[in-house]
Amino acid sequence: MELLGNIKNYEWGKLGDSSEVANLFKANKENFDIINNIPYAELWMGDHGSGPSVVKSSGQELGQVYKQRLPYLFKVLSVRKALSIQVHPNKEEATRLHKERPDLYKDPNHKPELAIALTPFMALCGFRPYGEIYQFCQQLPPLKKLLGGDTVVNGLSNGSTNDFKKCYETLMTADAADVSRVIDIILKDYNDVLIKYSIQETFSTLHSDYPGDVGALSLFFLNLLYLQPGESIFLGANEIHAYLSGDCIECMACSDNVIRAGLTPKFKDVKQLLASLNYTGLPGSSKLFQPKELDAHSKLFAPPVPDFAVVQISTSAPEYTLKLPQSPGILLVLSGSRTIRLQGHSDLVLKRGSIVFIPPENMDRIELLTLDNTNNDFNAYLATQNSFN
Repeated sequence: MELLGNIKNYEWGKLGDSSEVANLFKANKENFDIINNIPYAELWMGDHGSGPSVVKSSGQELGQVYKQRLPYLFKVLSVRKALSIQVHPNKEEATRLHKERPDLYKDPNHKPELAIALTPFMALCGFRPYGEIYQFCQQLPPLKKLLGGDTVVNGLSNGSTNDFKKCYETLMTADAADVSRVIDIILKDYNDVLIKYSIQETFSTLHSDYPGDVGALSLFFLNLLYLQPGESIFLGANEIHAYLSGDCIECMACSDNVIRAGLTPKFKDVKQLLASLNYTGLPGSSKLFQPKELDAHSKLFAPPVPDFAVVQISTSAPEYTLKLPQSPGILLVLSGSRTIRLQGHSDLVLKRGSIVFIPPENMDRIELLTLDNTNNDFNAYLATQNSFN
C-alpha cells in the first residue's frame, strides 16, 4: 500500500522549501503547496494515534487497514532551531507516568530512538566525560560559582558520579535570573573560551533562540556531535539529548513520551528528568551507532531493542532483491526510481517521496527493478521490527 505521511508543523522546524520534510511530502502529494514562512518539522510514517499515515488510494488510516499495531514510528525531521533538552522514560517509568499524568505522558510505552543524518546534523547527546566538564568549570568561573564553587566542582576531577549529579541538579534547579546572568557574563567576558572549544556560534545561537534558558549552559555538560550524512546515534532510555540542526531519519518505539527540561517553551519536568537521567560521562565518539553491512547495497541499523531496526538501501544495480525477517515494513524513497515487486501484489513504481507499507509475509523477498532499463542511483530507508539481534 502506498501511504501519505503526517506532517507536524512544530515551531523549531525548517521553513518552507528549505525543509526536507516539506519537499518529501510534496514529492509524494504533488498538489501540496509549500508555504515559505511555515515550519515543516516532522514527517510521521506509521499508525501512532497522534499522526497516523493514510493509504493513498483510499484515505483510510493505516491502522484501519493493517489491524496489528506497529511497534515503531518512522520519521523524517528537519531541524531549524534546537529541540528541547530531553530524555525518554524506560518502560517502567512510562507506565507509571502515563498513569499519574496522562495529560503530559500520552502512552505507557518507552521511546528508544535512532537518528540517521541526511544532511550535516548537530546534536547534544549524553554527558561529557567528567574531566571535560571540570575543565569548563575551571575556565568559566561564573559557571563554577553557580554550581557551588570548588567544594562541589573538585569532585568532578576525581570522577565522582555523586558530585556530578549534585552539579547538574544545581544547574537545572538554579534561579532563572542567576542562570541568565551567568550566560550574559560568559558571552561578554569569556568569548575566548567559547572560541577555543569551537562552541561560540552554538552557544550564541542557543541563547538567541531561547534567551536566558539553562539549556545554553548544558552545552558545557553534554557532548556536541557533528554527524555527517549516513552517521547515526542511538538514544536509549534515560539518555539526555537535544537535536540542534539539520535533517535526519528517525525511528523509535511507537510512543510520544518526552521528559523536557530546557530549550523549550513547553512544560519542563525538571524533577522527573533529574530522577530519570543516566549520569554516566562518556566521550562523544562513544555515542555514534555503527551499522552492519547486509550486502553491497544495504546497511542494517539494529539497536539493542526489539521494537525497530532500519535498513539503508543505496544501489545503482538494475535489479536488486532484499531478503529480511518477516515483519511489517515501511519504505521511504529519498532519490531515484524503481519498480517494487512483491509476491501476490501488483508492481508499484517508486520515486522520491514514495512511502510504501510492506506486509510481513512479503519481507522475505523485495525486488527492486529499474524502469525501462534506466539505471539510476536509488536511495531509500526501510523501517522494520528488529528481528536481527
